Amino acid sequence: MAHTADDIQAHVRLYYKVFGTLMALTLLTVAVSYLHLPHTPAVIVALAIAALKASLVAMFFMHLKGERPFIFWSLAVTAVFFVFLFALPMWTEGDHIVGTRPDAWSAGAAVPHAPPHSPTPH
Repeated sequence: MAHTADDIQAHVRLYYKVFGTLMALTLLTVAVSYLHLPHTPAVIVALAIAALKASLVAMFFMHLKGERPFIFWSLAVTAVFFVFLFALPMWTEGDHIVGTRPDAWSAGAAVPHAPPHSPTPH
């Protein structure tokens, strides 16, 4: 399959645009880190930007844009499991953050102490 010089130039321009978008998204990731968001929203924003960057790399640099639908379905299933596996620990870790559970420890109740040690006479 022969490609003309115009076809090659169009592909090169597209690669430069994707590269520029990836650089802009990298700068956006750095800019978001300076916002000092709470932990969970910061991770969610960072993962969203990373997922967008990964999809651009997969679609254009790995040439998955023109593949069969089966490839997209297998990629989609992989992405869903990936998100689930990252979200599960974050979801369960939310139960252990101080002040988020309505139990006696986070409500400021007195911590039970051992009775004072009294020396035994010999």
